[in-house]
Amino acid sequence: MRVNRILLSSALIVVALVLQVSVLARLHLPGAVPDLVLLTVLGLALVYGHVGGALVGFAAGLLADLAPPADHAAGRYALVLCVIGYLAGLAKPENGRLKSATGPMVVVVAAAIGTTLLYAGVGALVGDTAARHVGLPSLLFTAALYDLLLAPFVVPGIMALARRADNDPLAEAGSAAKSADISSGWLSSGTGLRIGGQRGGLGSLKTKARTRTARVGRIKGVKRL
Repeated sequence: MRVNRILLSSALIVVALVLQVSVLARLHLPGAVPDLVLLTVLGLALVYGHVGGALVGFAAGLLADLAPPADHAAGRYALVLCVIGYLAGLAKPENGRLKSATGPMVVVVAAAIGTTLLYAGVGALVGDTAARHVGLPSLLFTAALYDLLLAPFVVPGIMALARRADNDPLAEAGSAAKSADISSGWLSSGTGLRIGGQRGGLGSLKTKARTRTARVGRIKGVKRL
């Protein structure tokens, strides 16, 4: 991975983990805890691809395994997020742009359910049966619900930052008119609005209105003569 990718991924993962441990985990919501680290991994994987997603997922999971108040074996969540990051990277758009929010939403729901199942499965292999006592169906439902509600506020921003840090500033400035923010497909999905490429719309309407006014004035002047 490039140096800028490593620096950005490290910063985003640390911030996501701190917020998840210090804020989200203390909300005491019923069922699962909103997984901000997972959403960060998904956002980076949708930009970096399957290889980058696997590396980011492993690093994020290992950091979560070592960060207090972790009470499970080290490497358990790293394995889970490595697999999830790899699979999410396979859904990376070919041109780097999201045409709609449907694809990412499906990825978020599948990742939330897959993460819970894999985590419970790995725990069962090492003798951890906590998921059985809590109730696996409720964990699956609440994990998918919380992550889906949080995703529109996290994933588009993560993807936009990853794309901006991954591109050359000079090249990005030269192609600014041709490129659009990767989060536009998510934010404008279902609204029928286009973000970008419409800067000259209002100006062209004003120009047409002035032209029509000038024509009317000329016609009226001819009639008066």
